[in-house]
Amino acid sequence: MDTSTQLYDYEATGWKRGLYDDIKHTFRAPIVNWIFRTTMANHPEFVRHMWGQIKPAFETRQFGRVSIEYRDAVLSAVESERDLPVYRREDVDVSPAEYAELRRQLATFDVVAPRLAVLFELVDRALSGQPVGTAPVDTPLATEPLEPSLDRDRGAPPTLAAFDDPPAGLAETVESIQSFHGIDEGLPSVHRCLAQWPGYLERSWGDIDPALRDDAFADGCSDAREIVEGYVESLPYEPQLGTDVLSSRGLDEDAIEDLTALFREFNLGAIETVVPSIHVFADTLRVVGERDVR
Repeated sequence: MDTSTQLYDYEATGWKRGLYDDIKHTFRAPIVNWIFRTTMANHPEFVRHMWGQIKPAFETRQFGRVSIEYRDAVLSAVESERDLPVYRREDVDVSPAEYAELRRQLATFDVVAPRLAVLFELVDRALSGQPVGTAPVDTPLATEPLEPSLDRDRGAPPTLAAFDDPPAGLAETVESIQSFHGIDEGLPSVHRCLAQWPGYLERSWGDIDPALRDDAFADGCSDAREIVEGYVESLPYEPQLGTDVLSSRGLDEDAIEDLTALFREFNLGAIETVVPSIHVFADTLRVVGERDVR
């Protein structure tokens, strides 16, 4: 796969445009993440089939509970060791309009983070023949619809700083972020977004970096992952993404291997710490979503 190629939201037409709109509606966030854009550019028929198979996993009350538990697992672990900072507008040297936009865009990532965690785990397992839906739970939550209000309408479409020309003074911060997450080059989308407000990213990373290096954060990531794994195993159905099914959809062996490797990399690579850390950033601006399972 050429992962440098993407089909952006504004370029999508026909059924691809409709599918992108459905992703945004289902994820309850005004964003089509990179994993969808690059996979659509390379293997659109796979995305059409995959989305139809996995979409129900994000539409139940059980998923809503998982998304809340995931967020709380990370933050409760971190808070057990440290008090996270909270930044007012004056603390990060931005205008009132910039501060409001920063908070809205970061809220979008906070919404999407648990959804990405489930997406990567679910598709990775389904492509590689690992257990999915092997221990369905007998509870109405497993099949009842997701509450209409949960995470709905609390973000803004993210924009990203160009990584090849990072804002002046962020070089050391960028290097530290890459080092912590084990990234050889580039930055994840959340950090490229926050880099639009250098004063915030530099200060927040300097303050939360020690917390992310604590054993407590590692424990929180582990707890959050267990929540996701348990959910994927408890699904009341099994998405059909096996080799035989994909072959019947026109994907050859090389394409299936590429897709399997891509989702495995995202499920077990740097994203294991990047996605949970989004909630830590969000807490510093008080744009974290629900944490209490009622």
